[in-house]
Amino acid sequence: MKATMLNEERVRRNTEKGFWAENLIDDYLADAATRTPDKIAVIDRGRSWTYRDLDRTVNRFASALSARGVGHGEVVSWMLPNWGEAIVVHLAAIRIGAVSNPIIPIYRHKETAFILRQAASKVVVVPSKFRDFDYPGMIDDIRAEVPELQTVVVVGAESGDAHIRFEDLLDEGQTAPVDYGPRDANDIALLLYTSGTTSAPKGALHSHNTLDYENRSIIDFFGLSASDVVFMPSPVGHIIGVLYGMQLPFMLGSTVVLLDIWKPERALELIERYACSFVVAATPFLYGILHHPRLSDYDISSLRVFACGGADVPPELIRAATSTLQCMVSRGYGSTEYPTATASCASDAASKRALTDGRAIGEAELRLAPDGELQLRGPELFLGYLDSSLNADAFTDDGWFRSGDLARIDSDGYIEIIGRQKDIIIRGGENISAKEIEDHLFEHPKIAEVAIVSSPDPVLGERVCAVVVPEREQSVTLSEIVEWLTSRRMARQKIPESMLLLDELPRNASGKIQKFKLRDLARERTESGNDERVVG
Repeated sequence: MKATMLNEERVRRNTEKGFWAENLIDDYLADAATRTPDKIAVIDRGRSWTYRDLDRTVNRFASALSARGVGHGEVVSWMLPNWGEAIVVHLAAIRIGAVSNPIIPIYRHKETAFILRQAASKVVVVPSKFRDFDYPGMIDDIRAEVPELQTVVVVGAESGDAHIRFEDLLDEGQTAPVDYGPRDANDIALLLYTSGTTSAPKGALHSHNTLDYENRSIIDFFGLSASDVVFMPSPVGHIIGVLYGMQLPFMLGSTVVLLDIWKPERALELIERYACSFVVAATPFLYGILHHPRLSDYDISSLRVFACGGADVPPELIRAATSTLQCMVSRGYGSTEYPTATASCASDAASKRALTDGRAIGEAELRLAPDGELQLRGPELFLGYLDSSLNADAFTDDGWFRSGDLARIDSDGYIEIIGRQKDIIIRGGENISAKEIEDHLFEHPKIAEVAIVSSPDPVLGERVCAVVVPEREQSVTLSEIVEWLTSRRMARQKIPESMLLLDELPRNASGKIQKFKLRDLARERTESGNDERVVG
């Protein structure tokens, strides 16, 4: 697997300046297992894994993958919640020189088949069931569409199931380290698909070096140490979960506490019980904790840093959380492609933490294009997309990443994201492609025209709103739209939760739909309660 944007100049610049330290991601776990074998590394649903346990389990899974023919540069996909098994699969794939490919569990047949097929995955690991969804059944349904897939591993499967049980695959491996051949820190370690800023997800490629630098810069920025306890409610199939839930804790030699199903009360219990001190999560997680009716019943004084990003973060939420939680709460900006470009920490003024998305972290470089688009360059910038045809539009001629986000930068160097070029909706940190939904709804026999826009939500940031022009003498209901998209096996978070009916869509002189007018209308209707809406 090659990344076309990794060139000699980039390697030379980052290596000579010491930004890329040639560390291998999985080596941090092995080193910590040697130094502090009995320290708790992972806490998951009441289970605990010591560093010795975790390292040996990773070795077992790695050697079993290798024995089944997974080689250097080949893809191991996994679709797991925030469970310890996800960490095992991720680090085991990297340890044998393969590429770890997390897939968020909310994806369904369409998205999963696309990713497995494009990635040419040889192995996929799924739960037997999570949130009442049958993942092995889904893989069976799409198996004919993914010819490279050889092995399906199921976590939580019963003996005698058609697919191999996670525990049985572990039994095929060995606990002792194995030499899997030479590896390089510029090898691709992670293939992570964006949440969908276009009709199809885009597979971003990261190396050991890009991921390692990102985490080292975060450790320095927030002053983290082995005494910190990381709380991870963000999905480990996201860049936030990968970096700060499955890699950073082991760089620190600290403990990570995982939460697989978001419940604010459970989050508060875990923070109190394990004295968690560091959290990175999207707006709904911070909102849920802050607005829990019995927040005062819990001792969460251990909480030191709550970095919030992934969706629009209201300034008042940062102010209220800072005051109520009595910890450093700040906004941040990043993406799958450039994980964390900006943030604020305890040394930054409270007003900057609330009103801006922070300042450049470490060696991150920021600039604004003439149209106000934020462009980025730095050691943690991804190496390109698996589909290399996407790189020409993603990068400038001089190697800067086009974020697609509109921003302003104040005189102190703090940025504020003010809009998006990309036609996406960010619902609870999930990027949702408007075009993908529109493409499906355009085929509905009762719909003449449709536009998908965001409507504001105080918790999730944005929700999906369908603006529909029905065919002549037809009527369309929101429930019909939901049924249409559900029948096409579209992921639940992409299905519109409100709808506006219009006689025509506003267009400019060239015929393009003026979505800014529709977003304003959706906001007005939401505030007045005059839109058709799904309840619950």
